[in-house]
Amino acid sequence: MTRTLTLLLPFIIFLSATAQEKRGNYVGERVKSLQPDRKVVYKKIDDHELSLHIFEPEGWKPTDRRPCFLIIHGGGWQGMDPSRMYPFAADLVKRYGMVGICPEYRLYKPDKSVTVFDCVSDARSSVRYVRSHADEFGIDPEKIIVAGASAGGHLATSTVLFDAVDEAGEDTSVSSIPEALVLYFPVIDTSAGGYGQAKIGERWKELSPVDHVRAGLPPTITFHGTGDKTTPFAGAKRFHEEMLASGNRSELIIHEGGNHGYIMWDEGVYQDAISKTAEFLDSLGLLKP
Repeated sequence: MTRTLTLLLPFIIFLSATAQEKRGNYVGERVKSLQPDRKVVYKKIDDHELSLHIFEPEGWKPTDRRPCFLIIHGGGWQGMDPSRMYPFAADLVKRYGMVGICPEYRLYKPDKSVTVFDCVSDARSSVRYVRSHADEFGIDPEKIIVAGASAGGHLATSTVLFDAVDEAGEDTSVSSIPEALVLYFPVIDTSAGGYGQAKIGERWKELSPVDHVRAGLPPTITFHGTGDKTTPFAGAKRFHEEMLASGNRSELIIHEGGNHGYIMWDEGVYQDAISKTAEFLDSLGLLKP
């Protein structure tokens, strides 16, 4: 599997937080008008089925070899659903001819009947399923991009970092590692100074992305606000620095004063994030079939 891994000097862009003063719900409003072209079950756990919500571009055929943008929703691992990310998938599909996929995953339960480890396992399973069924989805198995917002950003990194967390009996000869990661205000540090330790428990460090950075990881772009009190900006900054120090390509898009979820509220901020996402993927040769 071909992957572009380039050591760059720190690449940081600062954005204005003016739009934060006029907070709305741009993404939430758009979700109401969007529906995937189809849903495909990728995993069954007991009597629970998990589906991929798939957006296909105009003129799509199963014989295509298009790039795939798989994006995972947030909600602290225990809330929301794939529809939250429909606008991201739909826009990249419409503008760039990609196949967009929003996967379901088991949601964390406080009684620990579903753990964050289960959420991680499902995220990794979703990428394996997509790659092993590339011919059915009309995608290039070497042009899979995995993205996520908030806890979904954590699950996106899990497809790369947490090799010990796989579903029992799954064919791990199929790689869960994408060609690139796109992280929107992600849960990136699960320590007491970050987010998630209370839900993960004493094994929190096993699932802390910033503590598992190593050489040879896919190119990554991270969008984060300095005013984020849920997933503190310090974690994103450290992750970016650790990526660079390990010889990986990493870009950090900083939104001064941006709160958690800032990309979702304002159309201008959202559209800018989509444009910068596309520019990053284009620089890697991942936009075109």
